[in-house]
Amino acid sequence: MDDIEKRNAGWILVALAVVLVLGSFATFFPLAPALLLAAWFATLARPLLVRLNKRLGGRERAAAVLTVALVVAFLVPLVVTVASLAGAAVTLARGVLSSKTGKSALEAIVASNDGEAPLTTSRLIQLAREHGEKAWSVAIDVLGATATATMLVFVFLIGAYSFLVDGPDAYEWFAERIPMPRRELDRLAGAVEETGRGLLVGMGLTALAQGVLATVTYLILGIPRALVLGLLTAAAALIPSFGTAIVWVPVALGLAITGRPGAAIAMTVVGTAVIGSVDNLLRPVFARYGNLRLPSFVVTVAMFGGLAAFGGVGLIFGPLIVRLSSEVLEIGRDRRRERAVH
Repeated sequence: MDDIEKRNAGWILVALAVVLVLGSFATFFPLAPALLLAAWFATLARPLLVRLNKRLGGRERAAAVLTVALVVAFLVPLVVTVASLAGAAVTLARGVLSSKTGKSALEAIVASNDGEAPLTTSRLIQLAREHGEKAWSVAIDVLGATATATMLVFVFLIGAYSFLVDGPDAYEWFAERIPMPRRELDRLAGAVEETGRGLLVGMGLTALAQGVLATVTYLILGIPRALVLGLLTAAAALIPSFGTAIVWVPVALGLAITGRPGAAIAMTVVGTAVIGSVDNLLRPVFARYGNLRLPSFVVTVAMFGGLAAFGGVGLIFGPLIVRLSSEVLEIGRDRRRERAVH
């Protein structure tokens, strides 16, 4: 084979590799959120894997134990909670969105739903007759979303177990074949791991703690749909500056408007002195284990921008893309410095 044939064969191989890699990317992209979360879980759980490996006498057994523990401690409670709160969330949203004034919206937040008719069989039949076509469309959408969610959960669990068992070996295999210096690849991998730790530990645990404290406060004050409001408070904790006040301030106003000034004052005091201050107390502690090297404002904008660009998965893709972008720019800067030295 002469030089021209070798050159042509090389270009053909490159083109084929590009097409196949892009095809593989398109194949795995719909499952990317589950796979990414599985990789982050495996990274965070690796110290436990090492300990269990010594006691159980095998990485496969240790990975299986951790995966089962994940299901029992997180996934099952999450599914039960979402299923039990779905109706309350719909009632709350319907009450707020149907309000014609700001005052009535605040009242709807703290209003009891005791007067709402229970969903008996006859009531369901009546709703089906009144909204049959829309109900069928919604049912199809719900079934499709449920099937997709079930598939993603399955992939997440299989991925978590696989990454725990074969993660380091798979990374070594990938590092030997990708046309990139190992040092730079390690830096990008470190940025991916850092993003996971920062989102799940640094921000996620802080928001969870604030949501739990808010939920307890709502329950003590006798506020309806306390668990739903608690979840909303945890989500609002991710927003800088305003944070949890986006939820508990309207709750306090609603209590004051509906003739419960004592509860409104208690909600304001707890929201300001306890729920709001938890961020300043716990975030530095959790930051020791998961610190995302991006300003809070940038992370928040990246989450909302990712949400607008990619949908729900953008909440993790947005910050990840921004963090990788910053790392690539730093790699380029370091390359220029090295060339200047030599």
